[in-house]
Amino acid sequence: MQRVARTIALCGVLMGIQTTAHAQNLGADGAMQTFSVMSSQYFDEVYFRFSPTEGTSAGLHQYDAKLEDYSAAEVQREVVALHAWEKKLLTIDPTALDAPVAGDYAILLNNVRGNLLELETVRSWEKNPDNYSSGVTNSIFVLMSRNYAPVNTRLRAAVEREKQIPQVFVEARKNLKNPPRIYTEIALEQIDGLVDFFQNDVPNAFSAATDAETKADFAKSNAAVIDALKSYEAWMKSDLLPRSNGDYRLGADTFRKKLLYDEMVDIPLDRLLQIAYADLHKNQAEFARVAKEIDPSKTPEQELAELATIHPPPDKLLQAFQDSFDGEIAFIRANKIITIPSDVKPTLEETPPFMRATTQASMDPPGPFEKHSTTAYFNVTLPEKDWTPEHIAEHMAAFNVGTIVSTSVHEAYPGHYIQFLWMPQFSSNIRKLLGANTNIEGWAHYCEEMMLDEGYGQPGVGAKDEHEAKLIRLGQLQDALLRDARFVVSIQMHTGSMTFDQAVDTFVKEGYQSRSVGEMEVKRGTSDATYLYYTLGKLEIMKLRDDMQKKQGAAFTIGKFHDSFMHQGFAPIKIVRKAMLGDDSPVL
Repeated sequence: MQRVARTIALCGVLMGIQTTAHAQNLGADGAMQTFSVMSSQYFDEVYFRFSPTEGTSAGLHQYDAKLEDYSAAEVQREVVALHAWEKKLLTIDPTALDAPVAGDYAILLNNVRGNLLELETVRSWEKNPDNYSSGVTNSIFVLMSRNYAPVNTRLRAAVEREKQIPQVFVEARKNLKNPPRIYTEIALEQIDGLVDFFQNDVPNAFSAATDAETKADFAKSNAAVIDALKSYEAWMKSDLLPRSNGDYRLGADTFRKKLLYDEMVDIPLDRLLQIAYADLHKNQAEFARVAKEIDPSKTPEQELAELATIHPPPDKLLQAFQDSFDGEIAFIRANKIITIPSDVKPTLEETPPFMRATTQASMDPPGPFEKHSTTAYFNVTLPEKDWTPEHIAEHMAAFNVGTIVSTSVHEAYPGHYIQFLWMPQFSSNIRKLLGANTNIEGWAHYCEEMMLDEGYGQPGVGAKDEHEAKLIRLGQLQDALLRDARFVVSIQMHTGSMTFDQAVDTFVKEGYQSRSVGEMEVKRGTSDATYLYYTLGKLEIMKLRDDMQKKQGAAFTIGKFHDSFMHQGFAPIKIVRKAMLGDDSPVL
């Protein structure tokens, strides 16, 4: 998982980028220098200028008091700026750049094009009411989530942002035209939790503040935000919902472009769907094989029900994750899986109250430029004290013996936390700030399977006996099937060949998920259209690994492969392949 702050998945086409006839022949030195200056200007003039919350998340606290301007006029100013930057970048010939810089050029150019696609074609600012309410909530959350400055300083920044929030909902009423009904329903489902966030979590987060004037200002600004949210909720119910008749589907052409710009994938959609179903069926067959080994008399559903009951007591959950770290680190080092750049472990803690409704576990590393709060937090959501036994059992099922392993591997060792530890070695700010989800989430998902394939989770190595080892594998396969279902649903739902209800059925029948999980996943997929990136990225990494092994023969080691992969930063796999293989062979 990513930080709660939105992850901008960017990128583009490295080889075969078409420059215009106006591209200047600057020469290698001139092109390199020009691009270096341009890339720095882009982050100052566009990236953080229009998304100051991203500045806070990145650790650039000169943006803390600023809030995004959600007005249609500001959207148009951003569109104009992005078109101007596209023209500027096209004056550079990427063939005159060194290979790593040419990769950065591709990432930056397609960041511009991806943002233009979002603003001009997808137009979420006209279609998704939750973008406004959750967006402003996140802008305050990022000031609360890290103690990067004294509490009085952070509270003053929160006050300055809160003062601007009521105007956001004025703009929302003007901008929202004909949203899909599901978008408005989701926004309404979320908003009570957001009101509660401002009523309870924000004051609690800043309770240690001592500056009387700032506290008085906060009481006023926070009350105004709560009133604005409640008014927005009433307006959505009475006005927006009855006229929410829009279509959430992107359509094939826009879906293809989004994959191209965000993930640098240009594989035809029908071929991608074949790849998705092939992996789904492979994992289903493996699930059936392992389940039969455990108990031939039980169905896969019965095996999953058993798995859900095998978990630590709630008060031992944090310790279970802490113990998993030790075992994973020892295994990684003993088997030379990847270099771990630091002995410092992430800090395990109970998920802060303002995050518990939306996440079971998450890795919260600091931004690449954060200097004063450099701890990475592994947050785990524990049951609340007032929950019923049934609610506790349902919650703890997500932390069964298999899920604890896959979650710890995904989030920490050697997943997202290892990526964070490698970040200082990334070659450029572009690769620290702009990333493809097929790399970020693809890597973490790849690690879940790779670690078990390399021997982790066997008796004495992460499992106490053979039975537990098989249950751990079932947990990994269920997670893989969830991601396979996302792969299938994302393509078919957004190209119009699958309805919402059919998508839910796909998660239940093909992905081995509960119906409630299926409904939640499909809701997510209506707006997170390309959430196929987990499996797609995993498969891209696996093919790259196989191709590297064929090329290097006896000299290949998995540890060297993983270290080389990390050196490339968060770049899309096509750029990583070019750097590691030296050719333009297909990603899949």
